[in-house]
Amino acid sequence: MPTPRRGDDYGGGGYGGGHASYDSGYNTGQVYAGSGYGGGGQGVPGHAGPGPAGARPAPDWGRRVKVGLVTLLVVLLVWSVGTYFWADSKLRREVDLSTVMDRPEKGEGTTYLIVGSDSREGLSEEDRKNLHTGSAEGKRTDSMILLHVGPEGNTMVSLPRDSWVTIPEFKGSESGKTFPSPGARKLNASYSMDGATLLVRTVEYNTGLRIDHYAEIGFGGFAEIVDALGGVEMDIPRDIKDKNSGADFKKGRQTLDGAQALAFVRNRYEAGSDLERTKNQQKFLSALADQAATPSTIINPFTLYPTLGAGLDTLIVDEDMGLFDLASMFWAMKGVSGGEGVSMNMPIAGSAPQGSLRWDMARVKQLVGQLKNGEKVTVRAD
Repeated sequence: MPTPRRGDDYGGGGYGGGHASYDSGYNTGQVYAGSGYGGGGQGVPGHAGPGPAGARPAPDWGRRVKVGLVTLLVVLLVWSVGTYFWADSKLRREVDLSTVMDRPEKGEGTTYLIVGSDSREGLSEEDRKNLHTGSAEGKRTDSMILLHVGPEGNTMVSLPRDSWVTIPEFKGSESGKTFPSPGARKLNASYSMDGATLLVRTVEYNTGLRIDHYAEIGFGGFAEIVDALGGVEMDIPRDIKDKNSGADFKKGRQTLDGAQALAFVRNRYEAGSDLERTKNQQKFLSALADQAATPSTIINPFTLYPTLGAGLDTLIVDEDMGLFDLASMFWAMKGVSGGEGVSMNMPIAGSAPQGSLRWDMARVKQLVGQLKNGEKVTVRAD
């Protein structure tokens, strides 16, 4: 007779009969082992065993930091590339220096011709009144500065607009025709006659220094840049009041808004001479570049984009000027303001016809030689 399986019946059909003891049909606990209800005392209800179910692993902070840094770098890269192409598309590359005749050989470093024009482009009648620009049509040069970025430091040289120079033979920027030299004139007359290219031609002819890049800004753009920066801090050397430019300042450190800044750099009659005015222009442009190049401006989009927009919309440059060239120009100006360079007027020998100024050509030649050869500038103007 086969042995009955445990749990199949009651041990041979009865409650006794000499067979194995009564089997209740339940096993000995093996099935529930580890369940917390038996199995050789392997658990008590309500007590946790090893590795409780549902427990969260400890956060991997190292991995999270790495992911965060990579994400931040990607965002910064996309923002930087986007900003670059946006800004590059706004540059007004309108000056073709390739049409300039008989250009000098290039020397060491890079030379910029920075021009402030009295262009009233985009200004309403109210703007002209507030900025004291007058209502004259056309454009004239209000300031001209040579900025040389060289291996031995940066040099900023103001060219008085009343400088008495020779306007050479030139090629018309629109007609392409060659015109004979009109002879000796004030420097700003060259710009009035045929714009930026003749001004570059005249500066190169009278100095022998090759102009690598050209940058020009009008009244309105100048004021907009200053306002976008939230003003520019200046130390005014004395009380200044001039009805022609609208300048009205008390001596001391103060923040100038766009209209005040324009009045400061245009002040001519109260300054007493064009040479004094060019010194004020250099001082202000250096302060402007210094503030524009600070981290608080560069990394703050609420300041950076309005400043770039105001500047690039009204800044006229040569066809080969890139954003890196423009940045180099501003950093060089910032360096001069920080004492890392030379700031001076073109050396003057005395007066000339029509109330103009005659250059000291011996010192001019020495200055240009030092710039072209990449030497330290030792020439000084009076």
